[in-house]
Amino acid sequence: MTYLSDDAALIRGNLPSHAQPPSDADALFLLYAVLMRAKGEQVTASDVHDAWAAWQQTLNPEHPALVPFRELSRAVQDEDEPYVAAIHAATRIVASQSRT
Repeated sequence: MTYLSDDAALIRGNLPSHAQPPSDADALFLLYAVLMRAKGEQVTASDVHDAWAAWQQTLNPEHPALVPFRELSRAVQDEDEPYVAAIHAATRIVASQSRT
């Protein structure tokens, strides 16, 4: 495993139980790990959506949610929030580990 794989696993491990990412989402979580390293607790739902959209475009370029975040319904926007929370939590964990 690499440092990005470790970060991706940490993010996945901090998802709330109601979040149900696809089982084949390893590449998506690597994108989330990059977001975490680049933006940390500044990551937004729009950022998460952009990472998801980049990943989804390789799988299903016709997916109806491949639009800018602001064009999504509120319900679809809310689906990104557990991932934002997981990235924020993972950021805090990594920061606390680097202080010790």
